[in-house]
Amino acid sequence: MPLIDLRSDTVTQPTPAMRRAMAEAEVGDDVFGDDPTVNALEARAAEITGMEDGVFVASGTMGNLVSLIAHVPRGGEIIAEAESHTVMDEQAGHAVIVGASARGIPARPDGTMDPALIAAAFRNPLDMHEPRTSLIVLENTHAHSMGQPLTPAYTAEIATIAHGHGVPLHVDGARLFNAAIALGVDVSELLAPADSATFCLSKGLACPVGSIVVGSAGFVARARRARKLVGGGMRQVGILAAAGLVALSDGPDGMVRRLAEDHANARRLAEGLASLPGIVGLDPARATTNFVVFGVAVTDPASAAARLSPRELRDRFLDALRAEGVLMVDYPHDTIRAVTHYGVDEEDVDLVVQASRKALAACGAAARPTPATPVN
Repeated sequence: MPLIDLRSDTVTQPTPAMRRAMAEAEVGDDVFGDDPTVNALEARAAEITGMEDGVFVASGTMGNLVSLIAHVPRGGEIIAEAESHTVMDEQAGHAVIVGASARGIPARPDGTMDPALIAAAFRNPLDMHEPRTSLIVLENTHAHSMGQPLTPAYTAEIATIAHGHGVPLHVDGARLFNAAIALGVDVSELLAPADSATFCLSKGLACPVGSIVVGSAGFVARARRARKLVGGGMRQVGILAAAGLVALSDGPDGMVRRLAEDHANARRLAEGLASLPGIVGLDPARATTNFVVFGVAVTDPASAAARLSPRELRDRFLDALRAEGVLMVDYPHDTIRAVTHYGVDEEDVDLVVQASRKALAACGAAARPTPATPVN
């Protein structure tokens, strides 16, 4: 049996329509601006997000990095959520490459930062001891809050703070379209208050490679130059961009509206897991996009498994789950993450719940089911 892989929505396979488009793509040298398929994708990305221009990059991390280079001077500081991807999961590129510090603000349960704390985090530009605050970064959806979407109203509130201090607002929108579908709004509405954004094609939109950076024409020109600096200048990359055009299309092959299926499957998964003894910290109502984050705990304090640390128990559960044909991934604070995506359907979700029940028993978190008594 093939594995059911819920480690991330980056494990998606391109659709048949994408494969056909990639095979037939018209290409040119993108560094010279000669690739018509890339140019079409960048124009489509700008149109759908309501921005002036866009640039295709190899990954979301590269997208955030070139955005920071384009916005932040060396020695500047960004304000971002303390456990956001930009701060925690990009090898400190903001410091190593951009030459900027990061001031982390804790997230609230809904994935937002307290606007008052953001306003208070701005440095005194007249104090020579302090770096100059140069950018605010939001993450939408917010991963560590179980993929909570940030609303247009909240984004506008933070943009007002940023612009009031004379700095731009960047949105790390790796799963921006998930946020838009969950909230029932257009992506352009989500980004209207922002100065720039990234979004990934290679996650829920199921493309094999790539992200897009969008913003004003001047910003994108700086980001394009930064892309070359970090080795992101690509040549006949229309072969990859063609998949993005399919994903962002309005027709039956488009991948945006179908994200609602992933969200429904995540809620189904959350409800199934939350019903199992040994699963803790999971409120199914919080499964609003495609993330399910939960913990594992021992139900019998007298069992041998009760002597394990939370991390050891989690790792044993993940190993046992793999043995049942399901992949999930460890997540911060001794939790586990499962991500629904293209290629995972309702039947798969139900199989994952069954496999999780067996894995909980195998790792000692829950008692093994009592075998039924044979009927003579």
